[in-house]
Amino acid sequence: MTEQSPVLFLVDGSALAYRSHFAFMRTPLTNSKGLNTGAIMGYVRTLLRLIKTEKPSHLAVAFDTPEPTFRHQMYDQYKATRDKMPDEMRGQLPWMKRVTEALSIPLIERPGWEADDVIGTLAHEAELAGYRVMIVTGDKDFMQIVSDRVKLYDIMKPGSDLIIVGPDEVREKFGVSPDGVIDVLALMGDSSDNVPGVKGVGEKTARKLIDEHGSLEAVLAAAPSIPQKKLRENLIEHRDMALLSKRLVTIALDVPVGIRLDEMVVGEPHREELDELFKELEFLSLREELSAPKTEIAKDYHIVRNEGELDALIQELKRAGNFVMDTETTALDPMRARLVGFSFSVQDGEAYYLPLNLDPPVVPDPAGSEPGSGLLERLAPLLRDPQIGKIGQNIKYDMQVIAGHGIETEGIYFDTMIASYLLEPAARSHDLDSLSLRHCDYTKIKTSALLGTGKEQITMAEVPVETVGEYAAEDADFTHRLYQLFLPRLEESKLNALFDEIEMPLVPVLMRMERHGVRLDTAALAELETEITSGIQRLESEIKELAGEDFKINSPKQLSTILFEKLALHKQLGVRVRKTKTGFSTDQEVLESMKGHPLPAKIIEYRTLTKLLSTYVTTLPQLVHPETGRIHTSYNQAVAATGRLSSSDPNLQNIPIRTPIGRRVRQAFIATDDDHTLMSADYSQVELRILAHICQDATMIASFRRGADIHRDTAARVFGVKEEEVDADMRSRAKSINFGIIYGMGPQRLARETGMSLEEAQAFIARYFETFPGVRGYIDRMHELARKTGAVETLFGRRRPIPEIDSKNGGLRSNAENMAVNTPIQGTAADLIKRAMIRIDRWIRRSELRGRMILQVHDELVFDLPKGELEVFEREVPRIMSAAGDLDVPLLVDTGHGANWSLAH
Repeated sequence: MTEQSPVLFLVDGSALAYRSHFAFMRTPLTNSKGLNTGAIMGYVRTLLRLIKTEKPSHLAVAFDTPEPTFRHQMYDQYKATRDKMPDEMRGQLPWMKRVTEALSIPLIERPGWEADDVIGTLAHEAELAGYRVMIVTGDKDFMQIVSDRVKLYDIMKPGSDLIIVGPDEVREKFGVSPDGVIDVLALMGDSSDNVPGVKGVGEKTARKLIDEHGSLEAVLAAAPSIPQKKLRENLIEHRDMALLSKRLVTIALDVPVGIRLDEMVVGEPHREELDELFKELEFLSLREELSAPKTEIAKDYHIVRNEGELDALIQELKRAGNFVMDTETTALDPMRARLVGFSFSVQDGEAYYLPLNLDPPVVPDPAGSEPGSGLLERLAPLLRDPQIGKIGQNIKYDMQVIAGHGIETEGIYFDTMIASYLLEPAARSHDLDSLSLRHCDYTKIKTSALLGTGKEQITMAEVPVETVGEYAAEDADFTHRLYQLFLPRLEESKLNALFDEIEMPLVPVLMRMERHGVRLDTAALAELETEITSGIQRLESEIKELAGEDFKINSPKQLSTILFEKLALHKQLGVRVRKTKTGFSTDQEVLESMKGHPLPAKIIEYRTLTKLLSTYVTTLPQLVHPETGRIHTSYNQAVAATGRLSSSDPNLQNIPIRTPIGRRVRQAFIATDDDHTLMSADYSQVELRILAHICQDATMIASFRRGADIHRDTAARVFGVKEEEVDADMRSRAKSINFGIIYGMGPQRLARETGMSLEEAQAFIARYFETFPGVRGYIDRMHELARKTGAVETLFGRRRPIPEIDSKNGGLRSNAENMAVNTPIQGTAADLIKRAMIRIDRWIRRSELRGRMILQVHDELVFDLPKGELEVFEREVPRIMSAAGDLDVPLLVDTGHGANWSLAH
């Protein structure tokens, strides 16, 4: 705003709450206790953005109340067709109101009146008192009270620009001045509020009538002389409804609001109350922004400056038996980072910072060596000692950086990030700043406070030692506090075995895999880039030719116009298409449903190629390390709620394997040299085997035990034929349901994937459950368990909360039911391959083999090994993987090898 105060902002709280709810409906936000928080977050962020941007002198929020209003007394069908408020939103309203009050914003609710009337009255009073008024809303009804001093301030649509509506904008919208808006609304009615209006009169006709006659009453008086027969008859017949509608759409300006204008002055927020609210909601960034300053906690931090202090520290760390260790480095990429210093802690509130770049150095460096080399030599025995436990936060990173200086850290004991992930797998973040705030009510020093941001950012090596010392010691201190907190909680939650036997032993395994990396054939990718680019250009021409015009293929809006307005493909093909706020959806599912026409099929191909090009073909060569000539992906243990590993830089999980182009990408992952080969070891149908074990279906168990082709066997049983009579189509249908049932496949999806009719798919699924009753029983048990306990577990005790299992929202509830069924299976598969990785790594090291495990993708492990070791790897790796779990069915492993990943698998 450029005008000077006083200015009163009036927020339509009910409208903002609804907009915030729908903004998060498809990607709901919940806290670790399962409370829906998305609408609250959207509501609070909008209020804070408003306060920060406009700095209003006066501000108030009005909400509707559940009681009937005076309009219901006039017309009992008022808002009768409106859906009731979603339960997920209803549960969030009290939180919005509590936050509003904690922000010192007056919150006004008046039973019998709508928020529109409260706002209208306050706006009218403020205008008379000489205020300028901004009504924060997207509701067109408010246009009736717009004036030179009362305007609408529409920021309701996420991602949209601010729209300010004054008298000129009202005339542009309705073709009348604000005084005439009521009459236009009365004629056209409002389906959302079930205001009847006059039958057959829309906005265009209403605008024209009011423009010609000046008011509703004048229109009705002139009705008998209106030439258009149907319009004349409707105006005469629905006269009373039109007059009633005018009373219904008129915003009241005389509500007993019970608050003076001077009571709406923006005040200081109640920071302690906000802190408690945001803590419970787990709005960590908002806590940092708005919470009250924390009381100083006891801290005893030291910078080690000489050899005597270093010796004393090393002795203390040895005596403790285990200690927290953290590193300060020059980069986030551990393969490129160099050490700047260490921090250590053995008890809460006390920590030490050991700089490698102190002048003069803590320990003299050997001539010609890198700064800090002398100090690292003194620390090396401690770091390599497997009997002394190391505790860290994302300790794999520290191990990587230390390994870059020639020291492999042993005795990895506890990682607070992983502990947090096991205890709260649904939490959005497990970084040290978030954990310190969430569990210790402490806001740590921000990294950006030391390094800056953007182009002006420096490295930790350039920050003064004193400044780094405070920051680094704090990291170690709060890692120790979290360790003390999480250690007993893991035991109480019966997660300690999973933590001690799977997750922690996996950390050094992943570190070694990342460090070794995989060689990339950049020349092959350059050739592939040329081919794909040519293919994209060809597809662009073909798509535009089929569309009959030039348009932006990557624009969902323009594509939607072509597909559904110009060509009306959904009507041609008889396909029902989901609508979004901006029009018909053009997502993958919609395009797949219309592949009967060549245009959607080519758009799918175009999107596949452009994604492959940008995600892998042009990106992978940029990730090759300049010194090793390899790609060093990062494996993430604390991301996927199922327990699956994910990877980044690059993400290896999504490289397609079934398409020719996807296989070409895999061909670029190659063995070290001509004397080496890549070997792949892949669990065969592991999730189905886990399902058989968990559901204890006798038929399925017997099939796996006798080594049958499970898909052929399923087809034979469901179709009632002999195995040798099963054709490719039968087996394909059985395969779809075998895998799909784990992921909640219903008849619609089965029909879409297999080409069956809906009736055939329904019958097929019914026969499937008759054939394997144990599967139906398992699904029902998991749903019941999730409803009873709010969570499900894997065979190894990994727990996943299922907060939406009782949601009134059908989509959320269905998704939660699928999670309850899938998580024990997918999570157990994750646990199995992790156990196998730990055992294989131990076998390789104990046997002093030169081969290395280099990649893990889904149920597959990839090895880079000398050709002379291939025979022993092909024998031992499947044996170890098969023994990773004690199931009632055999775990089978398929292996392959070749010069590149595609040949190996």
